[in-house]
Amino acid sequence: MLKVDLHIHTADDPVDRIPYSTCDLIDRAAALGYDAVAITLHNRQLDVRPLASYAADRGLVLIPGLEKTIDGRHVLLLNFPPCVEDVRSFEEVARLKRSRGGFVIAPHPFFPGPSLRGRLTRHAALFDAVEYNAMYTASLNFNRAAERWARAHGRPVVGNGDVHRLEQLGTTCSLVDAERDPEAICAAIAAGRVRLVTRPLAWPAAARITAGILAAGLLGPHSPQPAAASV
Repeated sequence: MLKVDLHIHTADDPVDRIPYSTCDLIDRAAALGYDAVAITLHNRQLDVRPLASYAADRGLVLIPGLEKTIDGRHVLLLNFPPCVEDVRSFEEVARLKRSRGGFVIAPHPFFPGPSLRGRLTRHAALFDAVEYNAMYTASLNFNRAAERWARAHGRPVVGNGDVHRLEQLGTTCSLVDAERDPEAICAAIAAGRVRLVTRPLAWPAAARITAGILAAGLLGPHSPQPAAASV
């Protein structure tokens, strides 16, 4: 079984201000025993090829992806060709998926903010999996609605950190029965060979992480960094 997280931001993100590099993320993921991660910047698909050997030396597979804003809502698009950055509608994603392949996850679909909600059911056929997001506590958990939707529509649930701070990595992840290859990992999840591993955040940790992310948002984004700058 592979330990996997499919929703991670790094300092290369053009929107969110992230205080660690992609190499920092790779080092931390490797230290925590991850086998594969997807770097999912906002509206930009990072070219992971220059980082592949750095990650492989640490036992980690990198899956290309991005968190795309479509119709004002966030969608995780994994293992698509680079032209995925240009899609502007759910219909365009569906056409690209039919012609070129790819894997679509509904991230934090019932959380406050730019989540999918009604659009998830309207475009249900497009989504291969539903995210169980790490940002929750024992008493406040917006993932429960996502679990109900996934059961009703026969979709697997994947555990993701939606990582903006390195301390978020590790509380929620997926265990996937697959070979160590991006396409094989996506295919295994689609086939249901995935298990959610998760524990709630304590309120102090949730408050600290949220405050840090909100404070960084007030400062504006980092300038994107060269992908292999610290390799």
